[in-house]
Amino acid sequence: MPPDPATPPDPADRRRWLALAVVMTAAFMDLVDVTIVNIAIPSIERDLSATFGSIQWITAGYALAFAAGLITGGRLGDIYGRKRLFLLGITGFTLASALCGFAVSAEMLVASRLLQGAMAALMVPQVLSIIHVTFPAHERGKVFGMFGAIVGLGAVSGPLLGALLTQWNLFGLEWRPIFLINLPVGIAGVILGRKFITESKAPKALRLDVVGVVLVTVAMLMLVYPLTRGRELDWPLWGHLCMAGSVLVFAAFVAYEKAKTRKDGSPLVELSLFKMKSFAAGIAVQLTFGVSLGIFFLVWTLYMQIGLGWTPLRAGLTGLPFSLAVSTAAGLSVQKLVPRFGRKVLQAGALTMAAGVLLYRWEAGRYGMDISTWQMVPPLVVMGLGMGLIVAPLTDAVLSDVPRDHSGSASGLINTVQQMGHALGLGLVSVVFFGVIDGRTGKTPAAVATAFGDGFQNALWWVAAVLVGIFLLMFALPKRRVPETGAAPQPPERDRVLVG
Repeated sequence: MPPDPATPPDPADRRRWLALAVVMTAAFMDLVDVTIVNIAIPSIERDLSATFGSIQWITAGYALAFAAGLITGGRLGDIYGRKRLFLLGITGFTLASALCGFAVSAEMLVASRLLQGAMAALMVPQVLSIIHVTFPAHERGKVFGMFGAIVGLGAVSGPLLGALLTQWNLFGLEWRPIFLINLPVGIAGVILGRKFITESKAPKALRLDVVGVVLVTVAMLMLVYPLTRGRELDWPLWGHLCMAGSVLVFAAFVAYEKAKTRKDGSPLVELSLFKMKSFAAGIAVQLTFGVSLGIFFLVWTLYMQIGLGWTPLRAGLTGLPFSLAVSTAAGLSVQKLVPRFGRKVLQAGALTMAAGVLLYRWEAGRYGMDISTWQMVPPLVVMGLGMGLIVAPLTDAVLSDVPRDHSGSASGLINTVQQMGHALGLGLVSVVFFGVIDGRTGKTPAAVATAFGDGFQNALWWVAAVLVGIFLLMFALPKRRVPETGAAPQPPERDRVLVG
């Protein structure tokens, strides 16, 4: 192979850290946007006279568009350039946020949220891809530790930020600032991204697999849509048939991808990635972990705001200890613990998080509707520490053996699996939470609190059981990490294909 005319970035080059700040900010913006809307739903409903169905689509439309487009977004980055797709995605995300903020009807808001999710699907897969190709192996562990901290911060910052912006009613705009706040952040991201991010793409020419895009999108919609709308529609038969049929469509997708690989080597998903034990096992853990988070965060929000009658601001502030614990443990796990103890750190995280969940369940039963914010702090801190030990090193483990030319496809798969797990968790909420409280809420605050408390405790049993399952799945991960790097040996730098 002839020498690459582009010069790889000097490891001492500070530009890559500025590029990291840009993509991390974009990732944080997406994470916050997933949760920020829930707090403002009552205000949106009043202002736009939105029906219950519209409200469902305002929240679910983003997730559907996001999940359906993630794999395609990752592959487009491999083909056309990760910087180019990142800038396109963040530009579209910013414009869609403006449309959301200035929406004059529920229908316009739903359409804008769908566009926002689709643009996030172009932007988010490039984040891990850019990190993967920009940083040398010996720095990547530190970087993924920072990424895990951002994940933890974003997980609970959305509700808190949404509560503050809605309660402040800035300029009389009520709920609209939750979307408009993305405008200055997005504009800065576009300007700084153009300047500091180095372009990269797959070293060999690839073509977009259109049939693969259609099959995976249909399969995702057949799975996620019934899960999202099932309870509202009383779990109709067509929903169950759709979810069962999605398995067949996924199978057809896999068969087509195998044929596409043999034909021209340009499949949407590189199935060869699953031959890597670290990748296959990590993906399974990501899926299951997403289920636990999907159950917990929704049930937790409903428990505090409806069951206990807390204000959105109080509920948001209650989550701060969890966020701080996740951020602290995420950085510590990748930089200090995983290089020494390997997968035992992730397994300790799963058991620690399960212990925090069980402690939370005990407190909810012990104190009932008299439980205070301070009494919630110990279990939330324990849970946050456990989650922090998992999120950052898990991402690193999944990508550790992935060749750089497939980093976009791999990143898209990681994010897609996370969204699938989250959707499955949300679907299970109808069984493990609403199945307990339906018909029991009555008309008094005490009856509501009792029903929601019982539902919350039942859901926590399920979350703890899933976390124990994650602990067992982690035995399939590699026992130890590649010393000091968090990544297996990579192809020569000339295979990176840097442009500009």
